Amino acid sequence: MKPVSRVGDRVFSGLSSTIAILLAVLVLVIFAFLIWRAVPALSDDSVNFFTSRQWVTDESPLQFGIQALLWTTVISSILALLVAVPLAIGIALFITQLAPKKLAGPVAFVVDLLAAVPSIVYGLWGGVVLGSSGVVRWIRDIITGALGWIPLFKPVDGWADPTGTIFLASQVLAIMILPIITAVSRDVMLQTPRDQIEAAMALGSTRWEVIRLAVLPHSKSGIISGSMLGLGRALGETLAVTLILQTISPMQLVQKLDLSIFTGGETFASKIARDFSEATNDPKALGALVASALSLFVITFIVNAAARLIAERGVKR
Repeated sequence: MKPVSRVGDRVFSGLSSTIAILLAVLVLVIFAFLIWRAVPALSDDSVNFFTSRQWVTDESPLQFGIQALLWTTVISSILALLVAVPLAIGIALFITQLAPKKLAGPVAFVVDLLAAVPSIVYGLWGGVVLGSSGVVRWIRDIITGALGWIPLFKPVDGWADPTGTIFLASQVLAIMILPIITAVSRDVMLQTPRDQIEAAMALGSTRWEVIRLAVLPHSKSGIISGSMLGLGRALGETLAVTLILQTISPMQLVQKLDLSIFTGGETFASKIARDFSEATNDPKALGALVASALSLFVITFIVNAAARLIAERGVKR
């Protein structure tokens, strides 16, 4: 017997399919637009686009590269992830496994509210309040004192104040991506089969052993995919990073790429945000920015696609 097909079901199915196809087409159109506008600038670029730190777009031939932008973008996002993921897992475990229901609801509500705070508020708070706080300076001094011999953590002359550094930007990014990772982790932990938890408890397992043996293994793929989604958000964050990061002079940047996180810099997003208004009147300068936007588009697409694959693998298991 054939299932009954109602008009409403057919309309809903058609609209859903159409919207899905249009979204896929929109992504392809954006990708094609970026390539179309970036190719002329890339063909006129006289230096290596991937390894150069120069950014001269008011002369011909052009001289621009993304090495410094790529470094600042990636290292600030990874540092944010290293801070946010343990906190997110701990909060999610507290909400789902440890806290009483009367407390778990308000805590989850407050964490979710962090996602509703505008980026400009995070940027102002991070640059004005967090940057001048003694806590950030104290953490910076501890890191440089213990690990200053490593190029990534060495103190930099002229940057005695933590304001405007990659380190400060990464801490603000960690707070911004915390709700995303927490929400995904919380949802997958709530889906842990109850019989597995009860079986572990029946065997005399402690609360921590239940979490370690039943909850975390079941939630691993969801936690990883949530972390990847948070990484994608951190890579593309614009306004907060633009307000916090202090730029480095082009001459210093060309001479040497400082790997320390206790210095300033620019990410892909902050570079585009700062230079876009001036570049609109210069096709070559605009093309260079579009080329950097294309790089960011590819990176974030790969990150989100990886998160999708990890999530699907977890569901199949």
